Amino acid sequence: MKTANRKPSLDMKSKLLIVDDNQTFCSTMECLFARRGYEVRLAHSVGEADALLNNGWSPEFALLDLRLPGQGGLALIPRIRAKDAQCRVVMLTGYASIATAVEAIKLGAVQYLPKPVDLEAIEAAFGRGGGGSSALPENKEPLSVDRLEWEHIQRVLTEQNGNVSATARALRMHRRTLQRKLNKHPLPN
Repeated sequence: MKTANRKPSLDMKSKLLIVDDNQTFCSTMECLFARRGYEVRLAHSVGEADALLNNGWSPEFALLDLRLPGQGGLALIPRIRAKDAQCRVVMLTGYASIATAVEAIKLGAVQYLPKPVDLEAIEAAFGRGGGGSSALPENKEPLSVDRLEWEHIQRVLTEQNGNVSATARALRMHRRTLQRKLNKHPLPN
């Protein structure tokens, strides 16, 4: 029987899947987690992660990047949870938004962390139960108009399943203008 709070032991390593298109980040995290007793597998796309899952490998923990080539990391959450409903999925992103945080939690992620992030924060996120308000970015001050625009774009993009052309039509915005806005990092509050 699998438990929610798994700790690596000397005789059995906890399995960790890291999916991020940044190979340097993946290699660094692989080394750090391996030192802590995890059996780590890396993937740099949804397709690579699917290949690992389809070959019978079932992780206990998963660290997913939101933006990946092709399909995003959100698409992997249900696939991983179908393999093992107890898998603790943490979503990472350099493009944090409330809309994507809510979507990740709805799909089964236990935490949503903005990059940059350190190893201790990731391990703490693996140990948390359920999503809840602690999984959302903190909001201490009213958002700026630019940040509100970013959040609205992210919400509509999520509603359009990541389709930029459909999002541009829904926002009545030229596709190239939308792409320029999406390529910028999120604005501070």
